[in-house]
Amino acid sequence: SPEELAILEPFRKDLPEEVFTKRFRPSLTDGSGNIRSQLRAASKLLKEAGWEIKDGKRVNNDSGETLKFEILLISPAFERIVLPFKKNLERMGIEASVRVVDTSQYINRIRSFDFDMFVMVIGQSLSPGNEQDNYWSCKAAETSGTRNFAGICNPAIDKLIRLVIEAPDREKLIARTRALDRALLWGHYVIPHWHINYYRLAYWNKFSRPAITPKYGLGFFTWWVDAEKLKTLLEKKPNLK
Repeated sequence: SPEELAILEPFRKDLPEEVFTKRFRPSLTDGSGNIRSQLRAASKLLKEAGWEIKDGKRVNNDSGETLKFEILLISPAFERIVLPFKKNLERMGIEASVRVVDTSQYINRIRSFDFDMFVMVIGQSLSPGNEQDNYWSCKAAETSGTRNFAGICNPAIDKLIRLVIEAPDREKLIARTRALDRALLWGHYVIPHWHINYYRLAYWNKFSRPAITPKYGLGFFTWWVDAEKLKTLLEKKPNLK
């Protein structure tokens, strides 16, 4: 929006040009598994950055270093998401190892930034504020135990965070947060995995809910046992008494 661009303009020299000219869209495929064009595009970028294929491995032209890294997991449940990604990396000569560790080791490594890549969900509030500093600031990037796991340190991001925190009203908070979001998205700090826009929930049909519910969340504390629904349920399932 014009409001977002006006907020971002003072920081143009520290942000990618795409922030000002394009809408961010993650790479899309048809879901068939045929991603040749995406692999070619990625290989082209790697080659331009000095990483060539030699004997099936992606090697740096200057140092001779092989491109490899570890994907750290806390649960095998994420393997079904990560392993296809690993396979595609291998097609480009990149060696990615997947390692599942116990909870204590995982927490200690994450807190001390001792990882190459890991899987996480970055939950956000509908009223962003001080916590943004802990996620994206230069200070957080240098402080163990914060949530700036990508090590983001950009003066423009720092200033945008301050603008969000100091927003005087809701309208300016929304515009400033969207400006910060644009800057972060075009930094390509994360690789999106997957997304669903609904909750998968199983429950006995004995509850009623308010007509207006939270935008994000189930609001369990607003549910109540509906006497008529409970009666109907017990008639059908007397063993639930």
